[in-house]
Amino acid sequence: MKSNLKFFKKFKSLPVDKFFYNVLYDKKDGYYSVQDPFGSKGDFLTSPKISKLFSEMIAIWIIYTWEIFGKPKNFNIIELGPGDGDLIKVILKVFKKFPYFNSVKKIYLYEESNFLKKLQKKTLKSEKVEWINNFNKIKKGPVVFFGNEFLDALPIKQFKKEKNNLYEKYLILDKKKKIKEVYFHASASDLKVISSFKTLKNLKFIEFPKMGFNELGKVVQKVSKLNGCILIIDYGYLKPNNQNTLQSVYKHKKNKLFDNLGKADVTSHVNFALLKEFYTKNNLKVKKTITQGKFLKKMGIIKRAEIVEKKMKFDEKTNLYYRLKRLLSSRSMGDLFKVSLAYKFKSNKYQI
Repeated sequence: MKSNLKFFKKFKSLPVDKFFYNVLYDKKDGYYSVQDPFGSKGDFLTSPKISKLFSEMIAIWIIYTWEIFGKPKNFNIIELGPGDGDLIKVILKVFKKFPYFNSVKKIYLYEESNFLKKLQKKTLKSEKVEWINNFNKIKKGPVVFFGNEFLDALPIKQFKKEKNNLYEKYLILDKKKKIKEVYFHASASDLKVISSFKTLKNLKFIEFPKMGFNELGKVVQKVSKLNGCILIIDYGYLKPNNQNTLQSVYKHKKNKLFDNLGKADVTSHVNFALLKEFYTKNNLKVKKTITQGKFLKKMGIIKRAEIVEKKMKFDEKTNLYYRLKRLLSSRSMGDLFKVSLAYKFKSNKYQI
């Protein structure tokens, strides 16, 4: 239990988001700062790990977006939270099959973890990409931002409403050094922001992605100024119903939230109704949120699988369609994961 102390640092209590930010991103002890969480040897599998076809469909969507934008000679692409670099590696491979597009695009990777940057640089050692800590270097548009499982990895705040009062959940260490949950009156600034969202109005228990919206706010500013779009793919829900979605995974199995701190992944589900309202408040156009399964089918993943399978042996085909089923099935990732698109561009053709 003494190991819990390092995540509180000098504070006796911390709001949920700040505590889990330390757990995940502390430079010395944070989960994303000391280990590779991806793949069979890690703690979880992401869609790019399940099948390269997922990454190919993202590449096709980006090229389609470039065409909708009029095939501009300057086209900036920014991946938010690139993980171990597997997604962008396949995307770049697809881009090379479109020489003119490949010659005008610029790739930027936006990553918090120095440890993951090292993994990405190893994966992409021969590729022309640039790592950035902010978006100041991007002066021209259009800009395309995309992130797969980006928002769920950013800690959330949690609140409860009682008799028209708003209380924020904090975490403290008791006398036995065990973590306990307590509630304090929410700050006036948080109360004001939360009260401004209609999506949260009738909830008794509220999850609010303050850190996530701070990050997306920077993205929105670039899109608004230079024209472009934001594609977010993540697991989450369309209608909030007072649920606590904080969860932990360790070695591909569910983990108690306060066990294996710094060694287990901690995430939350994305409130896509709230995300849509956030974009609308910031004067971006928003397409209807759809499931990952529907998005991938629209991009042509089944036709792509049919092409790929022609050169495969029977057992390879079986494996291909098993993985495809995981991405598309309503019982797996197909419905749980959602796809959100917000944009600023004068065209009615744009869709997902």
